[in-house]
Amino acid sequence: MLVLKAQHSKKMETNQDSLAISQVLEDYYFKGIYEGDVNTLNKILNPGTLLFGDVKGQPYAKTLDQYLDGVTNRQSPKGSGKPFKGTIISIEVINSIAVAKVHVKMYDFNYDELLSFHKISNHWLIVNKMITDVAE
Repeated sequence: MLVLKAQHSKKMETNQDSLAISQVLEDYYFKGIYEGDVNTLNKILNPGTLLFGDVKGQPYAKTLDQYLDGVTNRQSPKGSGKPFKGTIISIEVINSIAVAKVHVKMYDFNYDELLSFHKISNHWLIVNKMITDVAE
């Protein structure tokens, strides 16, 4: 009976963590990208975050500083008036780590992204971002 209770507790914690990650994605990640607000993005991106993937078939690799510089120096999706939509596809949590699969439509791109999270000081932070552009 104790084993069942322990499993149930862990599942409930995972559920709460999944909800917390969903909230972080909506309130900071998608909002920060949409508005081009690096201060909002910095609230959920760990300073050592690296970004990898491919865009239009070309390799994509950036440090966090390079990525944020790009966000700062481009017109935000909000300012451009072009479509933007962030969608959470799935979230998997294991103890203090998690992976979220999201889809981001912005400008003329459709990105599938895998975002790695780590719970640091009781806050879920993105520690790695992998992207690829996909057909609609």
